[in-house]
Amino acid sequence: MVDSAVMVRLDPKSLLDAVGRVTVRNRRVRRLAGHLAQAIPTRGTVLDIGAGEGLVAEALMQLRRDLRIEGVDVSVPPHARIAITPYDGTELPFADQSFDYVTIIDQLHRASEPAVVLAEAARVARYGVVVKDRLADGALAIQTLRFMDWVESWGRAAVPPQHYLTRDEWQNAYYRARLAPVSNVERLALYPPPFSWLFDRNLHFVALLRARAPAR
Repeated sequence: MVDSAVMVRLDPKSLLDAVGRVTVRNRRVRRLAGHLAQAIPTRGTVLDIGAGEGLVAEALMQLRRDLRIEGVDVSVPPHARIAITPYDGTELPFADQSFDYVTIIDQLHRASEPAVVLAEAARVARYGVVVKDRLADGALAIQTLRFMDWVESWGRAAVPPQHYLTRDEWQNAYYRARLAPVSNVERLALYPPPFSWLFDRNLHFVALLRARAPAR
């Protein structure tokens, strides 16, 4: 008979999670933190929407000692790396311009109305909103993105619907939120080979957005 402890170690999800942490997640966290460090132009306070455990925020503060980051999420993990305030997923529990910047990392493609989330982020940000998300442009882009989200959500009881946007659709969401892109970086090299051949391509971007000047 196989010992139960051995069975735990041989559990496919546990093995996949362990491999993923070593080969994929750690690199992805470092690369994301690096891109965000370059996108945020000045020192200040940052609110991370959908912060999760705060892994990226923690790595970003290690690179940028001039930033102080806290997060919000619909559920607060028991071992979060940063201070996280629970919220309802729609309205941020902060006054206007409470933070210098707001970051939103791979959350907008899970929102039914990305422009609404962006507008709320813009409300609490003094200087800008930094978005990292995914692009539905190119051959088999949507199929690849769906597979990525399936892998990331494996084992969860419920998976929210995904809404992958093209470049034009992202521009429309920015416009509706009264934001305009200041900078945009693609080809983020988040994954090591051979994963990068499938999962990087032109499927990711980091954009700095600022309030759009009112029309005259």
